[in-house]
Amino acid sequence: MYNLNVEKVNLKNEKNVEEVRSFLKSFNLDLDNDVDYTVVIRQEEDIKATCSKAKSVFKCFAISEELRGEGVTATLINALNDKLFEEGMYHSFIFTKPENLEIFQGVGYKEVASVSKVTLLENGVYNIESYLNKLGKKYDILGEKQRAAMVVNCNPLTLGHLYLIEEASRNCEELLVFVVEENKSLFPFEVRYKLVKEGTSHLSNVKIIEGGEYIISSATFPSYFLRRKDQVLEGYTSLDATIFGKHFANKFNIKKRFVGNEPYCEVTSSYNKALHKVLPKYGIEVTEVYRKEELGLPISASRVRRLIKEDNLEEVKKIVPKVTYDFLLTEEGRVIRERIKLSDSPH
Repeated sequence: MYNLNVEKVNLKNEKNVEEVRSFLKSFNLDLDNDVDYTVVIRQEEDIKATCSKAKSVFKCFAISEELRGEGVTATLINALNDKLFEEGMYHSFIFTKPENLEIFQGVGYKEVASVSKVTLLENGVYNIESYLNKLGKKYDILGEKQRAAMVVNCNPLTLGHLYLIEEASRNCEELLVFVVEENKSLFPFEVRYKLVKEGTSHLSNVKIIEGGEYIISSATFPSYFLRRKDQVLEGYTSLDATIFGKHFANKFNIKKRFVGNEPYCEVTSSYNKALHKVLPKYGIEVTEVYRKEELGLPISASRVRRLIKEDNLEEVKKIVPKVTYDFLLTEEGRVIRERIKLSDSPH
């Protein structure tokens, strides 16, 4: 048995970070740019094991061959959990390769979903089952009624989003609209949720629901926020789609998923393809709705943000509902408009 001393890595020190990257590279892994805490175990001067976290998501695990079977996994996870508790969080996810599933199950984690390249596990004071039960009771969506669903970011709500929601609501008994909750957008979740709720208040068969941690979040789909198209994107899109089919659709009797067609963003386009590929396996029909256009161009939230950046509210007014335009004129809206002008964020 080795003496396992866990060291915190100074992520502001490029030399230390490069050392971790080099170790991970030998396992065909990389240190993700969003990690906020990294630990290592050394033998003499050399790194022999490491793991990191990004908020409540544990990832970038690697353990050298000679330390396997020495309780290293539990030691690393305990170190991350100690940090998590310090930050007031009592639930965590683990991203790993499917072949590592049993290792993490052995230290108390439960599988949420697995696809060919990625497995997501969780542990803590709640799990996906208890979360969905709570959500179902809150919105009264646990019955046998057949439902349809959409997932939207609405950053901010546009006439394009409204058209898509109205089209979907006309073609189902009850529509569940999940608003992405992850706060990585220029319009905060509370604002986006409020605008969608107010903007769809005329639709009696539509329920607006917070997306939570299990729909397009840092846990299920980090590439959505990074807007990167790389070798892991396919894994993330399939994972998010699988979680929706396996858990959400099953719990809430969702038989149809509506999406808007995506002519511009490769990440969203890849996500739509994953939905078409994965969801029919769970008995869910995927319906793609063509976007509403204005002057021959699809209306999009990115177009709205670009016009705000140009300080062109007259053009913004033509492609957003009144509720969004009125919000943009408030003091809170003005602050967000100024933030957009200074930002290079794709979101």
